[in-house]
Amino acid sequence: MKKTILFSAMIFGSLAFAQKTPVLGGDKDAHGCKGSAGYTYSQIKNDCVRVFEQKIQLNEVKSEKGYTTGTAVIFNKNMSKAEVFIPDGSAKSIILERQGKSKSWKSGSHIKNSYVLVPYKKSYQIKKDNVVIYQ
Repeated sequence: MKKTILFSAMIFGSLAFAQKTPVLGGDKDAHGCKGSAGYTYSQIKNDCVRVFEQKIQLNEVKSEKGYTTGTAVIFNKNMSKAEVFIPDGSAKSIILERQGKSKSWKSGSHIKNSYVLVPYKKSYQIKKDNVVIYQ
């Protein structure tokens, strides 16, 4: 009987003090996107995407950080909106809108900085407050 109680106490103690092993991919955001797997939420696609797998890739023009970053552009079906993945405060991406048949997409007044996406050669440029930051 003493052995059974001692054995039970040992098992209970080991279970109580065992550290839980973290689960890979257990970092889902509010939309269910797993950041550890490279996914972020796209407002335009209304789904999780990997920014680095998108068709339109742009590179940072100048960086004061000692390294450069990249971004991607996703358009909606009629190309009236463009989503760019530039960290700006708490936003993971910014929606830019085209006015009429204009060839540029602009951020709304709700964004603290002015972002514009314009065609450049066979790709695009992103300007922040009229300075090219990605192309």
